[in-house]
Amino acid sequence: MSAEREVLTWEMFGTAGRALAQEIADDGYRPDLILSIARGGLFVAGSLGYALDVKNLHVMNVEFYTGVNERLDLPVMLPPVPNAVDLSGARVLVADDVADTGATLKLVRDFCADHVADVRCAVIYEKPHSEVKCEYVWRHTDRWINFPWSTLPPVVEGEDQVLDA
Repeated sequence: MSAEREVLTWEMFGTAGRALAQEIADDGYRPDLILSIARGGLFVAGSLGYALDVKNLHVMNVEFYTGVNERLDLPVMLPPVPNAVDLSGARVLVADDVADTGATLKLVRDFCADHVADVRCAVIYEKPHSEVKCEYVWRHTDRWINFPWSTLPPVVEGEDQVLDA
């Protein structure tokens, strides 16, 4: 199965986060805040926040994936939605784990666009068919990705769990 998938270990995630931060710094981009797309983007945003010395982190919850290669027709923002006033005039770095279709990133980027001075996207992985071409990408792949935070099943059972997504 690993031959068909991209496997990211916790150790490689540390390397990826640091390299992504260096790419952003080398570009001269200094975000005022990092907007993470939960859940996978939380890890990326935290890593970038420390490496770029940005303490102002926000979270946006977006539901799209329902399983491996299974998704809703359109991504949906879940409450609480960040207040656009809090983003006013800021340089915003949107952080997520992967730009797969790009629909989630597009939704968040478009939400920010009318309110911020500048919005850019940073991801660990970008797939070739993503409708959003991110400014900062650690790796490109066309394979399904095993992330260290979602490879193992949850330790609790619940209704409507999304496994491996």
